[in-house]
Amino acid sequence: MLTAFLLLTITPATGQVPNDDIAQRLMLQVEKPIASSTTNCTVQWQCVDERLTGKCIEYHNDQWFEFTPSVSGRYFVNISGQQCRDTRGVQLVVLTGTPCEPATYRILSCTSLGSQDDVFVPLEGLQAGQVYLLNVDGYLRDYCRFNLAVSSIAQGLPAASLPPAPAAPSASRLVTLRWTLPDSIDSIARFRVWRREAAAFRASSQAVVEVTRSTYGTAASAYSWTDTVTAPGRYLYQIIAESEDNVAPVLVQQQWFNHSQMGHQAPKPPTDARQQATQQQKQWERRASRMRRHRISAQIDKTTHNQFGRVSGNLIYFQRSSTC
Repeated sequence: MLTAFLLLTITPATGQVPNDDIAQRLMLQVEKPIASSTTNCTVQWQCVDERLTGKCIEYHNDQWFEFTPSVSGRYFVNISGQQCRDTRGVQLVVLTGTPCEPATYRILSCTSLGSQDDVFVPLEGLQAGQVYLLNVDGYLRDYCRFNLAVSSIAQGLPAASLPPAPAAPSASRLVTLRWTLPDSIDSIARFRVWRREAAAFRASSQAVVEVTRSTYGTAASAYSWTDTVTAPGRYLYQIIAESEDNVAPVLVQQQWFNHSQMGHQAPKPPTDARQQATQQQKQWERRASRMRRHRISAQIDKTTHNQFGRVSGNLIYFQRSSTC
């Protein structure tokens, strides 16, 4: 296992990790992270089937891992330390089946991160002795270095799909977040507010809101927090519930906030393709007409010069004959 880890960490940036080949997939052990990179990896198309994951993932530069738990139960795949060429980060697919036989695959989890945050993906009800395959791919060809670990403890933010983008920008720099205490979680101690600008690599912690309780120990159900953004942009806010023990953090709410100094503007009407084609046709016709006029003018100029003299503007200068 140590040899495999060293191979990954000393592989040159221009090369490929050995587990680019599914036959050389790396064996993961609980609580033992492995460092790897998607740079210059390829895809063994006979070993994947994008129809199984739908729109969740497109394979570009994947690599393979394998995990066999010795104890049944809940596990977490922790992805950390991402350093990527682009913003997008990596994608993770967890499945069962015979390696490189897509007809036998059963997808357990498919995650596209879209950022370089440290995140975890929960895997419920894994069975002891069952082989699980993990496929990691650079999101839309992103080249990433990352750490991967299977653990009994979640680390980072819960991996989640992004919410719909806001419909219109706001001229105000103030955004107020409101949320409620989930009934399904008893041990929440606090909420942490995370914020990430759309083009940023990672989210940053903005505030901690403690759970308030009455003198009888009853927790308040409604909470709010107001932020002031300092620059125009699209900001993703996530409210994460945290506990004092090792209970995995829970995503309570996430939303976008779009700030623009221009404020709300009425959307432009959609471009009519026929109108655009007509305008283009008119431009071509005007251009062709100018070219025809230029050719005709040049022909007249040449003919007039040969027959009568030299043409300049609207005047003709006749050459005097040598004989009268």
